[in-house]
Amino acid sequence: MTDQLPDRLSTDPASKFYNRELLERGVGIRFNGQEKTNCEEYCVSEGWVRLAVGKTVDRHGRAMTIKYKGTVEPYLQHPTAPSEG
Repeated sequence: MTDQLPDRLSTDPASKFYNRELLERGVGIRFNGQEKTNCEEYCVSEGWVRLAVGKTVDRHGRAMTIKYKGTVEPYLQHPTAPSEG
């Protein structure tokens, strides 16, 4: 797997932008220069994030979110170590 992150990523398994392997490695988000730990989805090219609103859930049990626009900088929290060969 490469260290290149996708333009759009979601934590919702029902989304077509969901990537379990990548999320297990740990993806961090800097939004407008601040670290965000409650990000449910992001899109770099469109410049938005969906952030969870407290512990509130909708009728399907999914986190309620608010969409914010700004500068999105995703990064890997646990990058893979270079292989020795």
